Amino acid sequence: MCKMAPMVGRDITERLILPRFCEMCCDSRMFHVRKVCAANFGDICSVVGQEATEEMLLPRFFQLCSDNVWGVRKACAECFMAVSCATAQETRRTKLSSVFINLISDPSKWVRQAAFQSLGPFISTFANPSSSTQYFREEELRSEDCQKSMENSTSTERKDNTTADSDTCGDVIIEPTIDDFHSSCHVALECILNGDPQRSIHEQDSNSESCDHTSPCEQCTSAFTAITPCVEVNRDSRNSSGAGQQSTDNLNSAQECETIAAVQSILEQEQYNSFHYWRTPIPEINIDLELLQTDKEVRLPDLSEAAAPYPSSISTATRKELEEMIENLEPHIDDPDVKAQVQVLAAALRASSLDLQEETSSVLIVDNRIESENSADTDQQQRSSVPTTVVPLITETIESINSSRRRLQSYSEQSTNSSFSAAEEGKSRVQNIIPQALLEQYLSMTDPSRAQTVDTEIAKHCAYSLPGVALTLGRQNWHCLKNTYETLASDIQWKVRRTLAFSIHELAVILGDHLTAADLVPIFNGFLKDLDEVRIGVLKHLYDFLKLLHFEKRREYLYQLQEFLVTDNSRNWRFRAELAQQLILLLELYSATDVYEYLRPIALTLCTDKVSSVRWISFKLISEMIRKLHCSASVPLMINFLHELIDKFCCCSKWSGRQTFVFICQAIIEEDCLPMDLFALHLLPHLLRLASDRVPNVRVLLAKTLRQTLLDKEYFLNSSNSDQEAVEQTIMALQMDHDSDVKYFASVHPSNTKIADDAMSTTSSTY
Repeated sequence: MCKMAPMVGRDITERLILPRFCEMCCDSRMFHVRKVCAANFGDICSVVGQEATEEMLLPRFFQLCSDNVWGVRKACAECFMAVSCATAQETRRTKLSSVFINLISDPSKWVRQAAFQSLGPFISTFANPSSSTQYFREEELRSEDCQKSMENSTSTERKDNTTADSDTCGDVIIEPTIDDFHSSCHVALECILNGDPQRSIHEQDSNSESCDHTSPCEQCTSAFTAITPCVEVNRDSRNSSGAGQQSTDNLNSAQECETIAAVQSILEQEQYNSFHYWRTPIPEINIDLELLQTDKEVRLPDLSEAAAPYPSSISTATRKELEEMIENLEPHIDDPDVKAQVQVLAAALRASSLDLQEETSSVLIVDNRIESENSADTDQQQRSSVPTTVVPLITETIESINSSRRRLQSYSEQSTNSSFSAAEEGKSRVQNIIPQALLEQYLSMTDPSRAQTVDTEIAKHCAYSLPGVALTLGRQNWHCLKNTYETLASDIQWKVRRTLAFSIHELAVILGDHLTAADLVPIFNGFLKDLDEVRIGVLKHLYDFLKLLHFEKRREYLYQLQEFLVTDNSRNWRFRAELAQQLILLLELYSATDVYEYLRPIALTLCTDKVSSVRWISFKLISEMIRKLHCSASVPLMINFLHELIDKFCCCSKWSGRQTFVFICQAIIEEDCLPMDLFALHLLPHLLRLASDRVPNVRVLLAKTLRQTLLDKEYFLNSSNSDQEAVEQTIMALQMDHDSDVKYFASVHPSNTKIADDAMSTTSSTY
């Protein structure tokens, strides 16, 4: 039935096959029947369509996924992608995802192995074509973005008008989220420790997503509510209706204004203090050693009153801010990130409390000693202590405040480095395209423990499906996969790195040029220095990757192309053949000067390779280089290149080099890389000179080239010139050659014989 369903069509399948198939899915006599049904479940779903799949087949499929036999569950895991493709997006997200999570945590190792192999393909079914656009460069989106922005602007204007009519009070409050608490706590704590709480308020206000408030009280206190988001009053005022409730809300808002004004006055006193400004310069005073020993404990009553408010105000404001932030985070204490934030803030609160206790105890000691000394000699102490202790007292007070700040700041930074790193790692995985549980399971495939409990090649399956997952999430969620990709790129198994090397060009198309240059280029450079099994993956798509880079970044790889000639095994001739193929494609990415300076030496080296297949491709590479130099109007470079070919091959002492020159001329003629007049001027005289070569293989190839390729060109057919006469005389000389093969190919036209088809094979197989 499963094989017949695609052939008979949807109608017959729904009427005749589908009811019987559902019965066989519940067959309790033999598990083999259920296993076959599970293995072919995706084919049936693709035939009957979405409606019949969700109504009739999905309940049976869920039963098979929880079957007692592990072979049935394994078959369900293998066909999960096909079933998912036949369902709606909501069904896929709500029902299939939970079932798939159960298969991943199945007791059977074989079921888990099949589920992890199908995890990437299943995630790819969540792809949304509108969110995974394939524009590579961001500049290509400007035209469409302009149109969308114009449409969005008109729609938002309409929404704003309707909102203004419906909301008379204008109290639109955005409920603070956990991420908002994290950012506000971090910025507020940092700014308070730096002694500038007002800046923290303004930074939080600028970073938060605020709306326009029509209430004057809210307008004057919006900055303060960014750190202490008390939204209960506004929430009540938004839901209230009636005169009585409005009066209550006005009273609450008035009380809130008074409270906030009092707090702002304290903050203003913190910001401006007479201690920061001196009206007269302080004289330099020589302080005795005894005073230096006791100035930590001695304080005047009037100076203590002037200096005490500064640290107390700072510690009070600091504790108040920390306590309010801890209270705001307590409802979300179940979140590990929030719990870490609360621990950091609690530690900072304890540190500030300890500093306050130390300062209070020191003040009490100083007061007691001052009273005892005042009873002895009050007038003399005032005259002697004022000029000698003013400077140390004030400087020590400020230094103690700064030291406490530095201790608190250093402690908080050390504590928050680990907590925030864990929080940022958790946040970096958050997205809304696919269920988060599926993404977490996919990212765990790089865990070494998975290789022991699930499959030794689970990392390879993760690498294989990574481009599909990246396409599903889109470039805006690349941060979710970045660490996983870097882990796979440094995997100890070369098969994993090889898989990534073969797909890095596809991933570059998905991510765009900026992310490619930032994240993929370093990994690409690492693959270039890897094993040959990994480098071949990069080499096969070298052109596809380099064309996505900017010109400046692309030119950096010109210096590294020479390294592809060196391989771990010299017998790996396919590696060099692939290099020649890629160089032909790379010609269009570089200028004529770059081609002549960097690609020309590589091509000349490949022309002398020991394997004929590599040489054949390199002959075409040489001809395409000549075309590139000619089309770019680089006449001096082209002439120099032609002369180098003549010196290196035509005048070579080895017959294989002279034969290579004939092959290159043949490729130039066949591909029309040069106009015939230029060919006749620079290459033809040296080519005809080989008619007297002492090696028959060279003369055979020359006779075939002149007879089958050169004489067919219009330049030698319709016009009588000295070049045509020289060619005819050379052919006549070859027809009288003492070698029978040379005489044959010089006298017989290729259309009159079938042996001419084998001529190239007999001459090209020589080394």
